[in-house]
Amino acid sequence: MKSKAQFFGLCAAWSLALLGSTAQAALPVGASAPDFTTEAALGGKEFKFSLAQALAKGPVVLYFYPKAFTSGCTIEAHDFAEATPKFNALGATVVGISNDSIETLKKFSVEACRDQFAVAADSGARIMKQYDAALWVKPDMADRISYVIGPNGKLLYVYSSLSPEQHVQNTLKAVQAWRAALPR
Repeated sequence: MKSKAQFFGLCAAWSLALLGSTAQAALPVGASAPDFTTEAALGGKEFKFSLAQALAKGPVVLYFYPKAFTSGCTIEAHDFAEATPKFNALGATVVGISNDSIETLKKFSVEACRDQFAVAADSGARIMKQYDAALWVKPDMADRISYVIGPNGKLLYVYSSLSPEQHVQNTLKAVQAWRAALPR
């Protein structure tokens, strides 16, 4: 009987680990960031976002989120909006990305992002697939993964958690570390 209980205990622990884990196949630190250009919105206005053009100005904080106007994604957008001036002061660009339509993102860029940073549309989930940022259980939706990409196109930092709580704090620390390591 004891071995049967141990077996079920192990199965329960394994199931909880799978359900609770967001650690997935995110691209590793040091990998080259796949380049992309896509529709984006900032302050309700549509434009073409180019990763290469943004990297020419400095590092990019690229964060994937599941769906605009959901509670966690709105919290995360508000947090990034509040921190965007700090990122900008360090020379970094912030951009969020999801599989939402550009029309939805125009509204989200004003209401949740508070006109502070761009949000990009990933029609067909092609960008999230390149970044291994698709949600395991729903591959047409992004997982909550944040990347800091150096101006050289290499990933400096990766953070994956369905909780929106630490994404801004962690990516800001990574950008600050990048800035501190620059020659004076």
